[in-house]
Amino acid sequence: MSDTPQETPDSPKPMPSPEEITRKLEDFIKNSLGGQVVFSRIEGHDLRSSPEAQDSIPQAEEEDASQAFDFKSKPADIKAYLDRFVIRQDEAKKVLATAVCDHYHHARMLRENRAQKGAQPLEFTKQNVIITGPTGVGKTYLVKHIADLIGVPFVKADATKFSETGYVGGDVDDLVRDLVAKANGNVELAEHGIIYLDEIDKLATGGEGRVGRDVSGRGVQTALLKLMEETEVALYAPNDIRSQMQMMFDTRKGRTGREVVNTRNILFIVSGAFSGLEKIIEKRQSKASIGFGAAMTEKPASDELLRQARTKDFIDYGFEAEFIGRLPVRVFCEALTADDLFQIMKNSEGSLIRQYEREFHAYGVRATFEDEALRAVAVTAAEEKTGARGLVTAWEKVLRDFKFELPSLGLPELIVNGDLVKDTGKALENCRVQALSLPAKVRHTEVHDFATQFAAAHGITLVFKEEVTLALQERAQREGCAVDTLCARLFKDFPFGLQLVARSTGQTIFDLTKESVEQPDQFLSNLVVSSYRQPEPTFTSDTYGS
Repeated sequence: MSDTPQETPDSPKPMPSPEEITRKLEDFIKNSLGGQVVFSRIEGHDLRSSPEAQDSIPQAEEEDASQAFDFKSKPADIKAYLDRFVIRQDEAKKVLATAVCDHYHHARMLRENRAQKGAQPLEFTKQNVIITGPTGVGKTYLVKHIADLIGVPFVKADATKFSETGYVGGDVDDLVRDLVAKANGNVELAEHGIIYLDEIDKLATGGEGRVGRDVSGRGVQTALLKLMEETEVALYAPNDIRSQMQMMFDTRKGRTGREVVNTRNILFIVSGAFSGLEKIIEKRQSKASIGFGAAMTEKPASDELLRQARTKDFIDYGFEAEFIGRLPVRVFCEALTADDLFQIMKNSEGSLIRQYEREFHAYGVRATFEDEALRAVAVTAAEEKTGARGLVTAWEKVLRDFKFELPSLGLPELIVNGDLVKDTGKALENCRVQALSLPAKVRHTEVHDFATQFAAAHGITLVFKEEVTLALQERAQREGCAVDTLCARLFKDFPFGLQLVARSTGQTIFDLTKESVEQPDQFLSNLVVSSYRQPEPTFTSDTYGS
């Protein structure tokens, strides 16, 4: 009799995982309702999916939370850090740095106050931030690098993806759960994170002289109100079946950690281009200056008008008064000039130029960008009116053909100067000419390496004479590919064909000709046919006997 215990009908079955339960429930409900049910799954919220992960959470929470609570940065320190990555926007950096320092110093003092018995509670008004300014000026970049410096989790989302409760779309509470996921399940650290909502202007409903998004924009504003002030968000989404299964699984295993996230110390930063807001401001100012005694003044620029935005202007734009009231810190980012774009490429640590240098370096090409080229592209990018994003558009147009052909030409260096930007076609032709005049040893090295690899793999030696090497180089130039890549393609059938020849004749060394480069299939076919062509027998009288 076997010692292995036999499973009986009464023996307990192992607890299935949340994924197994979810999958079976989904299959059952979908099959029952004819596939009319769609389950939304929020990735990253299975925060305690294994006992090992659960055991590591308390220690991680204690370490990471201490970093967030021991905030001691000064506004000048944060601005100095941002200066490394974002060009200009000095006023925006100062305001953001000050608001962030105030927020986290208050959070630290509140924690210390709660730890003191009998201390009077401190009043704390959150300094959530609204950033206005045209696209591509560095709004997201500023907030992201602040979060990186502080070491708190950072979540970015577009406001347009959310909808009012009861409609199809994202739930704003998911933003808070995403912070927990970014903090690797550390709820305490997530409660000191930063939530950044872009394109917030798209939530504006039909304000004065304006066609709004739709009625759900007002509902999303209302849903955000409680988050931006103080509320508690369920760690497990009540409408997400996977999240609920995870909660049941954790409860069954005795993991009864915190199930809510408090938003009191979460910093909310929203931004948008607010196109049309300047017209509302201008209209307000023009009403105030009407009259016989009004002085004739020059019409201010759009940037200057946005600086003068008031709460009423945002309300007229289509925002709820309560919503704007919870964003007391106003930051304005200026449009970028051609000189600003040049400085971004020249001095920013996150410069796009470093990316292009790495891309060419991957193919063994050392790319050097001269200031004259940077200034020319900066002028072109400024005309795009999309801020720093215009740099990508301008550079891709200039470098598109070079990125395609240079990896195959074998040139070791590319000088990107003003002449190249001005006439890319002529500059590319010059590169092709330079590639043809490469030292012969460069061509021989490439071909020799291919022949060596071919012999090692197939036991057959290919002999490339000088004229064959030159023919390979010229064809590779015409077709825009590397010599070794061309060899692999032209001679892909040679291993099989030449081994047939070798078995028939014993020959293992083959001299290639120019025909093998221009018509490799014909060349190989001739060799194979010749090897199987036997000489016809000669008959004499001795064959049959005399």
